[in-house]
Amino acid sequence: MSASFAARLAVWRRDADMTTMTRIALLLLAAALMASPGGPATAQVASPGLVPSTLPPPPPPPSPPPPQVYVPQVPKLDAPQPTPRAQLPNQRRSFGDRITDCLTDGNAARLSPNDRAAYSRACANQ
Repeated sequence: MSASFAARLAVWRRDADMTTMTRIALLLLAAALMASPGGPATAQVASPGLVPSTLPPPPPPPSPPPPQVYVPQVPKLDAPQPTPRAQLPNQRRSFGDRITDCLTDGNAARLSPNDRAAYSRACANQ
């Protein structure tokens, strides 16, 4: 420091010069602000040229195939209606099941026990 600059600084209370001290404080503050343009947030900014090379993120997985759309068959207005067919069982029911049904029918008809036995035999053997 030069002698004239040191002479301007107030060492004693009677030599205090507020104008010079205010200017020095403002200059120091401006220099500090210029030295760190972003403050602590500059450490969080990643510039592409300054960051060491890293692996690029993996590509996204392939999208699933679109769902298949099935169009139902629509009946035509002028087409004839199909005739319904009765579904016949492929296999005859067991004898025990047929006897049970025939006994239930005979009981519902209020047959006597002897008439019910004759009816269930004839019914189940058909």
